[in-house]
Amino acid sequence: MKSFAFRGLPLFLVLLLAGCQSSQPHSLPPVDDLVVAFRQLDLSLAEERLDDARSQLGALQQRASRDTRLEQYQRQLAEAYMEQGREALQQGDLDRAAQALGQARSLMPQAPALSHDLNQAIDSARTARQAAAEQQAREAAAKLDAERQEQLRQQRLASERQARTADAATPASQPTPVVESKPTARLIDPSAATSSVAMPMLDTQDNENLRRLLDSVAADVVTFRCAVRIEVREAKDYPWVAALLSARIKKLDPSFRPQLSQKVAPQQVPRLLLSPQGS
Repeated sequence: MKSFAFRGLPLFLVLLLAGCQSSQPHSLPPVDDLVVAFRQLDLSLAEERLDDARSQLGALQQRASRDTRLEQYQRQLAEAYMEQGREALQQGDLDRAAQALGQARSLMPQAPALSHDLNQAIDSARTARQAAAEQQAREAAAKLDAERQEQLRQQRLASERQARTADAATPASQPTPVVESKPTARLIDPSAATSSVAMPMLDTQDNENLRRLLDSVAADVVTFRCAVRIEVREAKDYPWVAALLSARIKKLDPSFRPQLSQKVAPQQVPRLLLSPQGS
């Protein structure tokens, strides 16, 4: 009887240990960090959060540079930026379209054909916009010139009428008084605090039309003692415009010292802001 109890003890211990192990909860397998990261990248692409997707892709490229899935995601993100650029172009936002194009090119530099059509469309839209701005500037200049010529004609007719009236009323021994006409403007509105003169030809490096425009600007600056703010896309353009304008002002009035200032506005068509300061 005693020997049976001792023989049954090992079997009892085995069953007891098995029961304890079965009562413990099963542990979950560890989660792969790369799987989570790729799922987050998928979600960013699906929700069109492209900048977030770009950051997530960059982090994955550092952590798993040999993962074959990275090239597929890189191309998918580049195509998403291309689509964003096409939408911006349809809305007339050339700057946003160009930024999206730049992102796509940086992702797929080895495939320039991918962005060729969008790049060509952006260039065509920018050229058309510049051409429209130049045409608008030419029409505005022509209108101002026509108004100035008409004003001069009216002033001349008024002066002639006044002179005839004075001749009829003044004895022959008395000289006819000289009537001084008011100065006329070529491009600005002298009654306005500030007048804007566009320089779209600076973008196209059309120096001939730029010089012709600055001839008229210099005449207004000298006549109405204007302060001038030169607004250009790049800082390097300011000295060029300032030198051309200063030379013309000095030729008209060597004693006049113009007040010139600058502003860099990359997104704006170059222009001059003229503010009459009085005599």
